[in-house]
Amino acid sequence: MPFDLLILGGGPAGYVAAIRAAQLGLKTACVEREPALGGTCLRVGCIPSKAMLESSEIFSASRHGLERHGVVLGPVQLDLARMLKRKDDVVGGLTRGIDGLFRKNGVTRLQGHARFTGPGAVTVTSSTGEAQTVTANHILIATGSRPSSLPGIEIDGSLIGTSTEALSYDAVPGHLVVIGAGYIGLELGSVWARLGSKVTVVEYLDRILPGMDREMADEAQKLLSKQGLEFRLGHKVQSARIEDGKAVVRCEGRDPIVADRVLVAVGRTPNTLDLGLDTTGIRLDPRGRIDVDDRFRTSIPGHYAIGDVIRGAMLAHKAEEEGVACVEFIAGKHGHVDYDTIPGVCYTHPEIASVGKTEEQLKESGTPYKKGVFHYRANGRAHALGETDGRAKILSHAETDRILGVHILGARAGDLIAEAVVAMSFHASAEDLARCSHAHPTLAEILKEAALATDGRALHS
Repeated sequence: MPFDLLILGGGPAGYVAAIRAAQLGLKTACVEREPALGGTCLRVGCIPSKAMLESSEIFSASRHGLERHGVVLGPVQLDLARMLKRKDDVVGGLTRGIDGLFRKNGVTRLQGHARFTGPGAVTVTSSTGEAQTVTANHILIATGSRPSSLPGIEIDGSLIGTSTEALSYDAVPGHLVVIGAGYIGLELGSVWARLGSKVTVVEYLDRILPGMDREMADEAQKLLSKQGLEFRLGHKVQSARIEDGKAVVRCEGRDPIVADRVLVAVGRTPNTLDLGLDTTGIRLDPRGRIDVDDRFRTSIPGHYAIGDVIRGAMLAHKAEEEGVACVEFIAGKHGHVDYDTIPGVCYTHPEIASVGKTEEQLKESGTPYKKGVFHYRANGRAHALGETDGRAKILSHAETDRILGVHILGARAGDLIAEAVVAMSFHASAEDLARCSHAHPTLAEILKEAALATDGRALHS
């Protein structure tokens, strides 16, 4: 018997969609090539990188930051193998958890590489070469993305590699060059800088964190520079290759950079190759993404796509929202994704979080706006934590006061941004947020004060 729904990909988009579909009564199967569910995000992306960020931050604080709290330690040593094992244990526990959720909800797990043989039919080939044809009334493509590269870069998977390799270096590099100053490059660059590497970040643009609010990005660069990251902005990489056992990066009009390892972090590419899409007639855009409508339907009836293989930010939580919405549409219900309130977080120290419009976008569109800024250094909880770097910025419409964007640079910004997302989802004004009581002393008071500041009424600055 065919399935009601066959999902290709067991990452955040696919496994969440599978669980929700099963809850809605659809006979659901999910195909994943890797032995572990969770996709890039859980196996070699979001989760392991955050585990390494946490461990490296504790290591750095033990060496340089605890004395101010009156905690004096003896010589602190790095056990990299144990740190990496903890990271793997975190990943392993969570991937097994998804297996358990599949069993609990009655989702059929199929392991192997999925390839279309025509509309509505997919062949799943296992690692041993055994193949089975699976049919379904609806097929959802959620195959995620893979790291991108640049012309002239010779990735060998060792000295020159991607984020996958950078999560498992067997020794701390003496000199690590990071190509790309986006989220991935800054996070993993921070990890190895804390563990003792000299880190040089090479970026083509004249700024870090492209797409993020410029004021916050510039301030973040200053703070990261104080932590030892060296930034070479406006550098066009021409090549990166192994020469005499070293990784050599050459940039246009610049001296070569010789490093022990190179991390290539220049973005990600949709996984739409080798899926047999040509047998279905599913239409792709010029960037290799699958064209979909507002209900995630492709150009072929009964075929859908979500997550990194379609337009929009390549974020796990965006993909999860699309997965839920898509299967709710399939089940005859109402699905919804508010793309204006999808937050982004860079988990450096301090964290950088953002939702909605940046100042640059508002200026470009001619939207009148008010701006409220409040600094961490004026917050009591921040002083108690010893985390006084950073600020929060709220942008609201100059006429309606509706919150248009919120940007936070500082401790726990990734958690604080959730309040802003909820507020914007309910079309709140800065006045609405300002009038909500926030517990004292908490970092959340920073958002309240920033909301007050849009009208010149901040109480503690």
